Amino acid sequence: MSDNFDLVVIGGGSGGVAAARRAATHGAKVALIERDRLGGTCVIRGCVPKKLMMYAGRFSNEIREAAAYGWSLQGAKFDLAVWQDRKTAEINRLEGIYRDMLANARVTVFAGQASLLSPNSVQVEQRVLQAKNILLATGGRPSRHAFPGLDEVMTSNEILNLRVLPKRLGVIGAGYIGLEFASIMAGLGSEVSLFFRSELPLRGFDLSLRERIKENLKLQGVRVFSGSRIQKVETGLQGASIVTDEKTHAFDAVLNASGRTPNTGGMGLEDLGIRLQENGAIVVDEFSETTVPGIFAIGDVTDRKNLTPVAIAEGRAFADNRYQGMRRTVDHASAATAMFTNPPLGTIGLTEEEAAKLGRLRIYEADFRPMKTAFAGLGNRTYMKLVVWDGSDKIAGMHMLGEDAPEIIQSLAVAYGMGATKADFDRTIAVHPTAAEELMLMREPSRIVAQS
Repeated sequence: MSDNFDLVVIGGGSGGVAAARRAATHGAKVALIERDRLGGTCVIRGCVPKKLMMYAGRFSNEIREAAAYGWSLQGAKFDLAVWQDRKTAEINRLEGIYRDMLANARVTVFAGQASLLSPNSVQVEQRVLQAKNILLATGGRPSRHAFPGLDEVMTSNEILNLRVLPKRLGVIGAGYIGLEFASIMAGLGSEVSLFFRSELPLRGFDLSLRERIKENLKLQGVRVFSGSRIQKVETGLQGASIVTDEKTHAFDAVLNASGRTPNTGGMGLEDLGIRLQENGAIVVDEFSETTVPGIFAIGDVTDRKNLTPVAIAEGRAFADNRYQGMRRTVDHASAATAMFTNPPLGTIGLTEEEAAKLGRLRIYEADFRPMKTAFAGLGNRTYMKLVVWDGSDKIAGMHMLGEDAPEIIQSLAVAYGMGATKADFDRTIAVHPTAAEELMLMREPSRIVAQS
């Protein structure tokens, strides 16, 4: 087998696989190197198994609601080991699909740790691959350096492999991972305590969502310790403890969800002159090229917008540009995002705080108890917000916390990308009875915001 390739992709996650397949369909001879499992973080230890666990956690709500609708489901209980076996089988199935897709695209797969010897050569185990271009798609990993003891507790990798539900779980961090697992584990039956440094979770999200997600976590029974000053984590035979300035909190297990770090170590990047950011992320231009010509990077390793679909879009744009002569870029600002808490949230565009720095705004809001939970006597609420440029009437941002928010925001992303205005929403006939119809029925602004 020849070790000369048009493209060598390092990293077999969603972005790397998408780039490799697209380049191969354009006629490039492609090799892909993966040191662990094909599918990467999203498929193996991230988005996919997490959402399967989220579905399991949501059944506790469904069971409570079912009683109000006349169903009797006495004696229902959750067995994490059963879920774990089913999850493992599903992830193995998906990994096999990834392997088949690469094989069908005639991408040559190498297993092992890759290191760059030059801008045109990569070593994997005992082989040296020659490449006209190299694409780095190595993703990220959980951070463990915020304070002492984090390297001794679970991360998002390990919590997805549990077979026994911890009775008491401490969660450190209030980003995607921390809030999602706090919500999921509370739904499964754990007593969850959430610790984070600021007063509100989800730094960088719209303030209205941040305030409401905090209250919704409390409604789920999550104990929220905002403003926490964590000193260290201690582990022992009986579990783990989170030590703050105020006291020591004991748990059966602790989840470190304090953040993620780009996977750039051990590949010799700096030896080749590839520029890195302070956090280790690879610096790239709008076409994903690094500071070394012919070496490119996509996905979380670049720390632009760390979402699986964004990595896929970046990978496909790279392949189209390099092997079809296009000049495609990815519009990161128009990428919608969702978080699968209970209830979930969805968002696209600018927050009110971001937009207010750029111009005068009209803010439209709806805050209500959805029909399903109101009938069941539960306190969950749905919140929707449209941030509108007052001058042009264009939508600057859309934010939602409530049932089906991820599905709704995905559809709204099309309208946002096309430059929808508030008038477009106003003349759209609502589908009744739905939660989404409230987005069409916001006739009067809740407030006018002057440029700050």
